[in-house]
Amino acid sequence: MAGRISDDDIAHVRERSPIADVVGEHIQLRNAGGGNLKGLCPFHEEKSPSFNVTPARGYWYCFGCGEGGDVITFVRRLEHLTFSEAIERLAQRAGIQLRYEQGGYVPGREQGERTRLIEAHRAAAEYYAELLGGPEAGPGRRFLSERGFERVDAEHFGVGFAPPDWDRLARHLMGRGFTAAELIKAGIAKEGRRGPIDRFRARLVWPIRDITGDVIGFGARKLLDNDEGPKYLNTPESPLYKKSEVLYGIDLAKREISKRSQAVVVEGYTDVMACHLAGVPTAVATCGTSFGEGHIKILRRLLLDQAEFRGEVVFTFDGDPAGQKAALRAFAEEQKFVTQTFVAVQPDGLDPCDLRVKHGDAAVRDLVASREPLFAFAIRSTISRYDLATNEGRLAALDAAAPIVAAIKDRALRQMYAIDLDRWLGFLNEQLVMGRITEMAGHPAPAAGQQPRRA
Repeated sequence: MAGRISDDDIAHVRERSPIADVVGEHIQLRNAGGGNLKGLCPFHEEKSPSFNVTPARGYWYCFGCGEGGDVITFVRRLEHLTFSEAIERLAQRAGIQLRYEQGGYVPGREQGERTRLIEAHRAAAEYYAELLGGPEAGPGRRFLSERGFERVDAEHFGVGFAPPDWDRLARHLMGRGFTAAELIKAGIAKEGRRGPIDRFRARLVWPIRDITGDVIGFGARKLLDNDEGPKYLNTPESPLYKKSEVLYGIDLAKREISKRSQAVVVEGYTDVMACHLAGVPTAVATCGTSFGEGHIKILRRLLLDQAEFRGEVVFTFDGDPAGQKAALRAFAEEQKFVTQTFVAVQPDGLDPCDLRVKHGDAAVRDLVASREPLFAFAIRSTISRYDLATNEGRLAALDAAAPIVAAIKDRALRQMYAIDLDRWLGFLNEQLVMGRITEMAGHPAPAAGQQPRRA
C-alpha cells in the first residue's frame, strides 16, 4: 500500500455502497417490517433468519451470533479482508477512483498501475481458458482427464492452455491496449530480442488469485517432452505476485476455512482441485515455495477469533522421505499458530490427486480425517530412522528426538510428549527421558533419585 486512503474517499465509498444492495448480492433479504430487512446469517449456521439490515442507518446486526457493523464491516467479515482491501473492493464495485495520502506519494499512480496489471492478468486468464478447448490443447485436456478432472472442473478453477507460439499472448494483450512494459512488469511476458515474448508456452496454466479473487499470477505445468523447462513454472516476483504470501485456492476456500475452522495445506494445484471436488473445500497450496511466515499471516486472518485461533491446520504431504522432510520444515513454523496443527500422510505415498483417482472421493476425506498431531509426526519421523531393537539405537533416537520435545513451548504439552516419547522408545523410564529433554531445553538434568522437574 502506497499510502492511506483519503477520508473523503472512504466517506464517498460508504455513500455509494447502499448496505441493502451490497448484502443483497450475497444473501436473500426479505421485508421484516419497520423499514428493516432480514435473512439467513452468512457468518454462522442457522435455519431461521436472525440477520437484520437497517438501510436507513446503514447498519446490519445478527441476533444469533451477535455480529454487526456497517457495509465496510460486512465486506471485511465476508471476504476476510483488511479495512483498506474492503474499501478498494467497494470502490471498484461503485466505480470510484481512490486517492491515497502519504508524504511524497503521487495520488492514483500506484493504484492505477495495480489496476492495469490486474486487468492484464484477467485478460490473460480469459485467453488461456478459451484456448483450452482448442485443438492445440489436446495434451492439456488429456492430462486433466487422466487425473480425474472434467471440463466443468477446469472451468471452475479457471484452468487454461498457453499456446506454443513465442508471442501469441503478448500480441493479443497488446492488441487489447496493454503495453509491453506492463506485460513484462506483470510477469506475463519477458523481454525478447524483438519485443516481449510469452513467459508460458505449450503448458497447462492455472490462474493464481489473491484472497479477493483477483488473478495475480499463473502456475504452468509442462506437457511436452521437448519442453526443456522445469515441470512447473510460476510467475516471477512482481508488484502483484509475492510467492511467500500467496496460497493457491485461497479465494475459493476462504469462506469454508472460516466456517469449518480448518485449513488443509496440500502441495500442488491438482491436489487443491482434487480435495475441493472430493468434499474438502478448505484445501490450499503454496506456489513454488515452502510454507512459511507469509502464509501463516493469510491463514491467521481466516482462523483468528479475537486474539486466539479457534481451528486447526492440516498439512498433507507425500509419504516419501521428501514429503516427510517438508512436513518437518513446516514444524519449525508450527508454534506461531495458537492452534492444533496436524499432518496427514497417505501410507502408500499417494498425494490427494492420485488418491482420488485410485480410490475415490471418500479416500481423500478419510486422509484428512486420519490426521496426526504435527508434534507427534515430527517425533515419530525422527525416531523411525533408528534401530529401536538395541539400547544404542534407542539412546540415539532419544538424543535426536529430545530437542524437538524440548522446543515445545507449552509446558504441559511438552511433558505429555515426553511421556509419549518414553513409551514409543520402550524405555519405561520417564525420569531418564525427562532428564534428557531438560538438558536440551538448557536446564541441568535432575540428580539421581530426584524427580524430573515438571517444566
